[in-house]
Amino acid sequence: MKTTFLFRRPLVASSLLVVTVVLAIALAGPLLAPHDPLAINQNAVNQASSTQYLLGTDEFGRDILSRLLVGIRPTILVAVISTIIAAIGGTACGIVGAYSRPVLAFFVMRGVDIMLSFPAILLALLAVGFWRSGVVSLSVVIGIIFIPQFARVAQSATLQVIRQEFVEAEHAMGARYLRVVLRAILPNILSPLVVQATLTIAAAILLESGLSFLGLGIVPPEPSWGQMIGTARGYLSQNPMYVVWPSVCLALTVLAINVLGDALRDHLDPRLREN
Repeated sequence: MKTTFLFRRPLVASSLLVVTVVLAIALAGPLLAPHDPLAINQNAVNQASSTQYLLGTDEFGRDILSRLLVGIRPTILVAVISTIIAAIGGTACGIVGAYSRPVLAFFVMRGVDIMLSFPAILLALLAVGFWRSGVVSLSVVIGIIFIPQFARVAQSATLQVIRQEFVEAEHAMGARYLRVVLRAILPNILSPLVVQATLTIAAAILLESGLSFLGLGIVPPEPSWGQMIGTARGYLSQNPMYVVWPSVCLALTVLAINVLGDALRDHLDPRLREN
C-alpha cells in the first residue's frame, strides 16, 4: 500500500492520539495532577472553573481536574487485566470447542451460550455483590464475563484453520494435540483475537464505569470516572459542569478505542481492506 491506513483516515489518527494521551495520563496522572485529588477543602465546595481550580471542585472541595487525571488509572488497569483474563480463557474455550472431542466441545460451548444469554451488567452485579470491590476483584469478574465473546471468535477462527492443509500436515507427521494448537492453530487465529481484545477493552471500561456509577466499583475516596459521574448527579443544580467533565472524558476514550478497533479489523481482514 502506498500509504498506511492510519494516515488515510484522519478519524483513526485522532483516535490514536486520544488513546495515547489517555494511556500517558494513566501512567503519569499523579505526577500531572495540580492538587492532591483526595485533599478536602470545605472553603471551595462545588466551585466553578477558576485559575486555582481549572475545572472546578466537587462536593468536598476536591479538585476535579486532579481527580480526572488520577481516576483513569484504575479504570484502565481493570480494562487491561480483565481483557487479558478474557482472552486467555476465551481462546482456550474456543479452541477446545472447535478442536477437541465432540462431547467436551458440546459442553464447553453450551456453557458459553448460557453466559451469553445474560446481559453483562447483570452478571457483573451478581458477582460483585459477593466480592469486595477493588481493582483485582473487578478485573476477575469482568474478565470472566467477557470470556464467551473471545470463545466464539476463537471457535469460529479455529474451525476455518483446522481445514487447512498445514494442519493436516501436522496430523500426518504425528504431532500431538498441544503442538498442533500452539504451532498451527493459535498463530493463525491471532488477528481476529487482537481485534476482539481492542473492542473488549472499550466494553470493559464501560462496564467498570457502570459499576462504579452504581457504587459497586472502585471504592471511594479513590476516584474513577464512573464513580465521579454517579456522584455528580446529585449536584447538577450547584455545579452542572461537575458531571460534564468525566462524562466527556469517558465518552471520548471509549469512542476512540472503538474506532481503533474497527480500523484494526478493516486492516487485518483482507476482505475489508481499502484498495
